[in-house]
Amino acid sequence: MATRQRTATHGDPIRFVLDGEIRSVDGVAPTRTVLNFLREDLGRTGTKEGCAEGDCGACTVVLGELAGNDVRFRAVNACIQFLPTLDGKELITVESLKGEDGALHPVQRALVDCHASQCGFCTPGFVMSLFALYKTQHDPSRSQIADALAGNLCRCTGYRPIVDAGKKMYEYGAERQDRHQHWMNCSFSSANDRELNQSEREMIERLRAIRRSKTLFVRHGGSTFYAPLTLKELADLRLAHPDARILAGGTDVALWVTKQHKDLPVVIYVGDVAELKAIDRTDAGIDIGAAASLTDAYDALVSTHPELSELYRRFASPPIRNAGTLGGNIANGSPIGDSMPVLMVLGTRLLLRKGRRARELGLDEFYVGYQKTALEPGEFVERIRVPRRDPLSLLRTYKISKRFDQDISAACGAFCITLQKGKVAEARIAFGGMAATPKRAAATENALVGRDWSEASVKAAMAALDKDFAPITDMRASAGYRCSVARNLLYKCYLETCGQKAPTQVVEFAM
Repeated sequence: MATRQRTATHGDPIRFVLDGEIRSVDGVAPTRTVLNFLREDLGRTGTKEGCAEGDCGACTVVLGELAGNDVRFRAVNACIQFLPTLDGKELITVESLKGEDGALHPVQRALVDCHASQCGFCTPGFVMSLFALYKTQHDPSRSQIADALAGNLCRCTGYRPIVDAGKKMYEYGAERQDRHQHWMNCSFSSANDRELNQSEREMIERLRAIRRSKTLFVRHGGSTFYAPLTLKELADLRLAHPDARILAGGTDVALWVTKQHKDLPVVIYVGDVAELKAIDRTDAGIDIGAAASLTDAYDALVSTHPELSELYRRFASPPIRNAGTLGGNIANGSPIGDSMPVLMVLGTRLLLRKGRRARELGLDEFYVGYQKTALEPGEFVERIRVPRRDPLSLLRTYKISKRFDQDISAACGAFCITLQKGKVAEARIAFGGMAATPKRAAATENALVGRDWSEASVKAAMAALDKDFAPITDMRASAGYRCSVARNLLYKCYLETCGQKAPTQVVEFAM
């Protein structure tokens, strides 16, 4: 497709790499999904539509993106990626994996030989999730393979042979090391322990060739899409378009298009702003750019707070975490977002920007009502600042949901307790799913401070939770269940931090 110059009708072309060729696309709606573009415009029907909301994984593709002098490969859901977000990246679909001689990729061959497909509808998505793992990890454990596949659903085969294929693919990859193969057949564990081969170097050069030096501007019909490159450009655009929809990972915004059929007249995409993707570790704590992916943000958080490991594993799926951002998770104001309770108890503060003006606000002050925040017109979240934790503090967080993987919480609780000589010097407790917003449990905290960290004190404080929260009954849980679970989680926190084993049975109400 020939590249066109910016015009008043279409603006800039969207440029990305597919199968080693630079593609230039214009004349498409800015909110057209990558999935629909692949199936309807390019006729690449290997990528399937299942749920159209990022839950089933049938539409999984892999994006290659420049990362310094190397390329980062990550699986994402094509059904909730808008086409302009491909600009400057390499798009890899299941059709892309075919070898130059028509041979199957090691991932595909392993799935065939392990009998890991029946109806085949979900298989391309599994192929791409395993391919992303193949490109980023060497000899993963069975648990790591299962985690990589957490965003893919299969309704007929069962997961054992698919996980088996995740181990087998490395054997087949080793067999092909001495052959001339497409760059995608090469497996590696990280950018720091390998040498680039010729085809990979060529890929990097193609990505560099389409790297933009100015804001991407796409217009079609009544919709306009901007993708600024700098913080200043973003701040200026936000002031000029205070009613524009900010787009980060699209894991929420895209559903407004695919499920609610909303029109988005003006979209400002923040995923190309380098300053917003930076993560800095300082003496004061961890400073996370609002556009840092959930994958990168939680990697940083877990490295400092290993207690968050399970919450990270259970937060959505790898494709959702690769696309979604921590800033987006915070700014959308959902009462059931899993990040907010633990960030609240860690004392997180937000850096908000409006033009040249910046201000800080505590995360526990950010939510003013159901899906309403303290953001002013033209203002946006710039950074998330997580302070260094008191070494004497005890941190626990628990997610309660019907499924272990990829499920929305019925309730999510976080506890940060600081002890001095056996007494509670500070208690920070927060819950999601218990109120119209993520919220601190002020009465419960007050009931603990100054008292012994003992069973009697904790059981007395459990009653105070009824003063803090009056949850509703909905499809995920009843109000009674939520209240009971909140009390039990506080008690579980006490038992765990006292070196006792948490009880295997707790009092529960029907969800």
